[in-house]
Amino acid sequence: MMSKLPNVTSSIFSVMSQLANEHGAINLSQGFPNFPADEQLLQISERLVHGNIHQYTPMAGLPSLMEKIGKLTFQYYHRNINSSTELLITAGATQGIYTAINTFVNKGEEVILLDPSYDSYEPSVIMAGGVPVRISLNDDYSPDFNRIEAALSPKTKMIIINNPHNPTGRIWTESEFEVLESLLEKHPQILILGDEVYEYISFSQPHISFHTRPKLVERTIIASSFGKSLHVTGWKIGYLIAPENLMNEIKKVHQFLVFSVNSFSQHIISEYLDIVDFHAISKMYLQKRDLFRELIKDSRFELLPCDGTYFQLVNYQNISKQNDVDFSRELIAKHGVAAIPLSVFYKDGTDRNVLRFCFAKTDETLIEAAKKLKRV
Repeated sequence: MMSKLPNVTSSIFSVMSQLANEHGAINLSQGFPNFPADEQLLQISERLVHGNIHQYTPMAGLPSLMEKIGKLTFQYYHRNINSSTELLITAGATQGIYTAINTFVNKGEEVILLDPSYDSYEPSVIMAGGVPVRISLNDDYSPDFNRIEAALSPKTKMIIINNPHNPTGRIWTESEFEVLESLLEKHPQILILGDEVYEYISFSQPHISFHTRPKLVERTIIASSFGKSLHVTGWKIGYLIAPENLMNEIKKVHQFLVFSVNSFSQHIISEYLDIVDFHAISKMYLQKRDLFRELIKDSRFELLPCDGTYFQLVNYQNISKQNDVDFSRELIAKHGVAAIPLSVFYKDGTDRNVLRFCFAKTDETLIEAAKKLKRV
């Protein structure tokens, strides 16, 4: 049997989490919170579980949830969307991203990925018959527009831009968006897939959304995630926003992939959106970022900038000359803390002795992990 994804093995997230479990290590590798969901969200869940809300929702999503997402989009980005024609609820952002890629990318068409890039992008492109074109970001994780421009061609169908960026925590600037707009003006056939799942987790550098870019928004599909925004990653509720002509095509694929998404979670989130404060969520993660940075600032790890997301990069070149995968394994086995090596997010395995820690953890977990890291 010929595999469609012959080079795909267990993800680095699964590997590191398994090693952490085997060694009883503190798991700062995989990107999920280890603290409970908001008590108000849980109370809504308890109240609604006995309601008649357990059958299929409409294919595109629960109407009340879709209407509130429309209001949320206007509140934060001043973009008016038609929630019935430009919005789709998905089984997590990953499913939304896969669906968007497989809707528009045809055999032999190229998709530009900016490395270090999230690991689901390339397999989705390959499954669509497309050709991933991997372009490394600059050393400071800003976009290298010379390389991007050189890669653009009539074969280019899509560029995927993750902002705020996993794994680096970097946020694009206004000037970078302006350069992108200038480049793509010469290539009207290119679509943009904007992965904005960490949109509500930004710090001193404000998040700039594709929603706010009139020169780009009509060719952009934007992926968002309530799993990330509301720290309920296991609920797998995300959504796509796109112009109606694009959304019509996305819905054709979606209806035969999952048809409709978990009705219970949609009802809960719909009600919760009446009371949730996304600014408070961002402040909570800022506190955790600052706590973690303060705790390990006197360690031998070098802290790199973190504009958003709940990931902190560190450089360990003052500690070891091992490659980042081996050092990550040693960190688990000898020091009891799990991280993700950054080289796995690059096609060419670029290794700059950098690890990614997830600080979406309880303060107690971060304090205990920092004690171990300071002894490294």
